[in-house]
Amino acid sequence: MTVEINEIYLSSVIGRSVINSKGDQIGILRDLIMIPGEVFPEVSHIVIKSRKGVKTLPWNEVSLFTHVVISTGSIKPLRLIAYLPEEGDILVKRDLLDKQIVDVDGAKVVRVNDIKLGKLDQKLCIFSVDIGFRGLLRRLGYERFGERFARILKRDIPHSEISWEYVQPLEANSSKLALNIARNQMNEMHPADLADIIENIPIQNIRTVLNFIDSETTGDTIYELEADMRNVVISQLNDEQVTDILEEMEPDEAADVLSDLPEDKAQELLEMMDQEDAEDIQELLEHEEDSAGGLMTPDYFRLSSQITVGQAMERLKECANEVETIFYGYIVDSDDRLEGIVSLKQLLMNPPETHITDVMEENIKFVHVDAEPEDILETMAKYDLIAVPVLDSDERMAGIVTVDDVLAHYLPQIIKIKRR
Repeated sequence: MTVEINEIYLSSVIGRSVINSKGDQIGILRDLIMIPGEVFPEVSHIVIKSRKGVKTLPWNEVSLFTHVVISTGSIKPLRLIAYLPEEGDILVKRDLLDKQIVDVDGAKVVRVNDIKLGKLDQKLCIFSVDIGFRGLLRRLGYERFGERFARILKRDIPHSEISWEYVQPLEANSSKLALNIARNQMNEMHPADLADIIENIPIQNIRTVLNFIDSETTGDTIYELEADMRNVVISQLNDEQVTDILEEMEPDEAADVLSDLPEDKAQELLEMMDQEDAEDIQELLEHEEDSAGGLMTPDYFRLSSQITVGQAMERLKECANEVETIFYGYIVDSDDRLEGIVSLKQLLMNPPETHITDVMEENIKFVHVDAEPEDILETMAKYDLIAVPVLDSDERMAGIVTVDDVLAHYLPQIIKIKRR
């Protein structure tokens, strides 16, 4: 593939004269119409403001594109046609300049101050976006003045540009221009980063972000949001989408999300969910939120006392995707009574033929479903536990509370104290 690149910024050409091959001015460059391209988004037409109204000219009629003028070859009258805006049109100045985008590489929301264009295989493409102060100065015509002033101060005005590969537009139409790499990286972002992005964009753009991530990632992201923002995000989805997301979440996290919704709405969603998932979540909702029962997850690495270490490892491989924490295996009988605990380290260090009862810890440390967070944290700290089993009023295994669940409970209080 032959590649010819001549880079130029949008701010250098918008508003400049458009002339024909005879040197006659036919109008002012008003905008560029974009379409998805094979490599980068491509310009299909230029939009010209003329005395006879707004016109469009196909890009293949443009012979020169510089910061002074745009010259065209011999223009046939039928090629310069009146511009009739259509709903799906994407205009680079109107739909991208000054708009918020997601920098999927830096995992943050930024504003587009300028756009770098370039020629690729005779097509004008978007190469990158300028998100820095230099881009603002350039648009105002003060870039050179800014550089001189910066030199006096012995400073530099940094170039802050993002390759279009890592840009995810947020406007409904312009999001069609996102490249596959951007869409894929949106799905690979950490839920906490996605939550920060959602909290910093207009409500009408939230749906665009959610459209590019799967149900599991959406669930993890929603869980990272504050309660009020969770409800805003959920309001952008229909009930079927919400139930799909809830079914992908860990039961304790799904319960937390539902507990922030109006009770009738939460029950309506539970009734739409898979029965087994709904029952696990319903059981958690019946406990006080600030108790072991409210913080626990009913999914844990369950083992029988009749197996060997090797069989336990096979079981671990089978259920690794189904349980939240696998640092410990919990040996329970047919009545869900806890008989012992074995750590993953013990399973790895002992021969496969070793019986599980020979390596399990029988001096079990646990809490009851009504235990308060302070009691759970004290137990974990005292016995150096990453997770602690939770027993119900009949001394049966109800679930486990992990250290991250306890820390998540205390985090808002820690932040308040720090702010003081």
